[in-house]
Amino acid sequence: MLTYQSPEKFSVLGLPVHVVENYPHWLVESLKQGRGTHVVTLNAEMTMQARRNPSLSTVIKNADLVIPDGAGVVLYLRFILKQQVRRFPGIELAEGLLQELGRKAPSTKVFFYGGSPGVAAKAADFWQQQVPNLNFVGTHSGYHSPETEKILLETLTELQPEVIFVGLGVPRQELWIAKNRTLCPQAIWIGVGGSFDIWSGSKSRAPQWLANNNLEWLYRLYQEPWRWRRMLALPEFFFQALISKDN
Repeated sequence: MLTYQSPEKFSVLGLPVHVVENYPHWLVESLKQGRGTHVVTLNAEMTMQARRNPSLSTVIKNADLVIPDGAGVVLYLRFILKQQVRRFPGIELAEGLLQELGRKAPSTKVFFYGGSPGVAAKAADFWQQQVPNLNFVGTHSGYHSPETEKILLETLTELQPEVIFVGLGVPRQELWIAKNRTLCPQAIWIGVGGSFDIWSGSKSRAPQWLANNNLEWLYRLYQEPWRWRRMLALPEFFFQALISKDN
């Protein structure tokens, strides 16, 4: 049986990446021991954003668990740092955690926050069908006024959810979690990007053969062509990786 262990830590262009054998199990063990945990799912795009955004960089460095979400980060660990690690997409971490909760801790209070109006609720309905004994205590759209956000924060304080998925996109979700995680200090907080869109059926994931060949980003670009400027972070990441290798 796996037990809690401190994650092995590596540096990718100055940002931490933690490696453990089983991330969902590690998080459930953290939950059982009441250790509040901020999880960041690091990819090349976020890494490049952090180099230009000191606030984001600080949040990532202070996170309790940073997983290798993107192919670029994994390739850096494999070829620059010579570590045999595998990619663990954030959506798969979230799915694995929900499944693990259903098996081992079904009373855990779960909250979904983010996405367009109704999307988080549909995502929760999807997971309630997949794992009927999950304990959802609430959902909230990511589109709201400051007044409505105040009510959201009061709701979180009152409900004290133990697992909170935040789908606001990078870097907004990371900064929002860092600012507000003290409201539920023993909770697991995870930025899940567009996962709610996929679970609600609004969008689809890349075909497995693209993901297996580290080309999931290409499918995202096909679905969201407006992302092309952000995708320029990928060659920039690899250029910086080469420079760091030479140094």
